[in-house]
Amino acid sequence: MTPALDLAGIFVFALSGALQGVRKRLDVVGMAVLAFFTAVGGGITRDLFIGVQPAAFRDTGYLLVPIAATAIAFFWHPQVERAMPGVLVFDAAGLGLFCAVGTAKALAYGLSPLHAVLLGVCTAVGGGVIRDVLSGEMPTLLYDRQLYAVPAMLGSTAMAVLYALDIRGFAATLSSAVLAFALRILAMRYGWRAPLARGVGGPV
Repeated sequence: MTPALDLAGIFVFALSGALQGVRKRLDVVGMAVLAFFTAVGGGITRDLFIGVQPAAFRDTGYLLVPIAATAIAFFWHPQVERAMPGVLVFDAAGLGLFCAVGTAKALAYGLSPLHAVLLGVCTAVGGGVIRDVLSGEMPTLLYDRQLYAVPAMLGSTAMAVLYALDIRGFAATLSSAVLAFALRILAMRYGWRAPLARGVGGPV
């Protein structure tokens, strides 16, 4: 992933974290904490599992972008909330990019395809789990409203398959990311969600 795309994905995820802080009536510090961990929490978790220094601790952009997203949400959250349908499209793009890149990085460090897929999903959705836990919400990962983890898993699996076929680099990343993005957009459009256990109603 190019640095520009990486930071764009981080910005969108950070914005969702900051907006969660607004909804929870947190102060600006709480908003910034949610923005930071939503944006880079999944990548930090992945890198710690792999055993490398997290990229978020090497590049100041990973800190400055969440701060910028926090400032935008702090001053203009009503306008950002109204623009959320458009923001969710970028969020879906970030989901696709992060699952593909996370899987590729895990594979490059010698992990098995299965473990690489798990870390790819972790990269894409881990920040959202941290956001929900810190803000006192049930993580959406646990009930996957409108299919969030499933597209990430599909994109990560596609990346692992392409890697095994020796198809790597930009083409593999783009193909896997588009696959996850498309499924996420379709899920939002048609209200798809993962099935519940037989006879069980929706989340309480």
